[in-house]
Amino acid sequence: MYPTLLFLWAAPLAHFVIADRVCPKPPRVPFAHVDVDKRVYQSGEEIIYTCDPGYSHHSGSRKYTCPWSGKWPINTMQCIPKKCPYPGPLKNGMIHFTDFNYQSLVHFSCEAGYTLNGTDTIQCMANGQWNATLPECQPVTCASPSLPEFGVISYHKLTPGNVSVFQDVIVFECLSSFALIGNETATCMANGNWSDIPECKYVQCPQPTGIENGFVNFAVRRTYHYMESVDYGCHNRYVLDGPRESRCEKTGSWSTKPTCKAPCKIPVNRATVLYNGRKIKVQDDLTEGIQHAETITFFCKNKQEKCGYSVPTQCIDGQLTVPSCFKEIGKFSFWKTDPADLTPCDASVN
Repeated sequence: MYPTLLFLWAAPLAHFVIADRVCPKPPRVPFAHVDVDKRVYQSGEEIIYTCDPGYSHHSGSRKYTCPWSGKWPINTMQCIPKKCPYPGPLKNGMIHFTDFNYQSLVHFSCEAGYTLNGTDTIQCMANGQWNATLPECQPVTCASPSLPEFGVISYHKLTPGNVSVFQDVIVFECLSSFALIGNETATCMANGNWSDIPECKYVQCPQPTGIENGFVNFAVRRTYHYMESVDYGCHNRYVLDGPRESRCEKTGSWSTKPTCKAPCKIPVNRATVLYNGRKIKVQDDLTEGIQHAETITFFCKNKQEKCGYSVPTQCIDGQLTVPSCFKEIGKFSFWKTDPADLTPCDASVN
């Protein structure tokens, strides 16, 4: 009788304990929510986790069932932020960012000489797309340059069109008789201004003067202007040294004039010399001497070795120095041998 009564008393108690086994609110998953949000869940009741907007299911189960024990299973679900695509590249600009995750911001800036056309900041949205389109870095524009008086300009543009932009170049020229003072080019700079603009200056040079032992070629006496030139020449047997042409410069002066260098007389009466690769007699073939910068070679005698050697000397503006080793043979010294006819010393050594 007692066991039967005990069983009848325990059965309702067991039913009461089992019926009381319910699950509390499920564990919170960062960036996710459950489909049914209640304070308690009955044994066998299922819940499903869904990632919040802007996040994607990465790992772990989304579905969980309340067990009879009333304790939810260990939750391993993870939601991670969605990523937006790389927004660049930004031509002539820079992109500043930490990452491209949901809600992240990307900032834009342009290089020197360019300005931003469009938004300077975009944000990654919940759908994995940016909230605005990529801006553009457009070149800074420069206003039409001031044209120097008596000048003309030509353009060297990076892009076609009538507008001058950053790094465009203009080239200046002046009308005839005017000299360009300053740089012949100007560049559209990053600040929207042109670099220095030159000026055109009227230039006149005085009447050109002649040169000693020479002359200047010009048709008539007149006024000479910038870049005009005259030619110079030398009298017979004088040699022009320097540029043949002298030009009227932007300073109003003539460029360097040439000079006329004098020929040289050979200061000996009789000698055999080497001139232009040939042995010749001074008394026969060089009575007028040689011209400036020309060279003749004298022959000298090595008395000890009884051989001959040569020493060159050059005419420098009327001055020619005879080598000290040279000894002139008199007109009636028939018994003496001309050093030019001796065996060369270098040959005798061999």
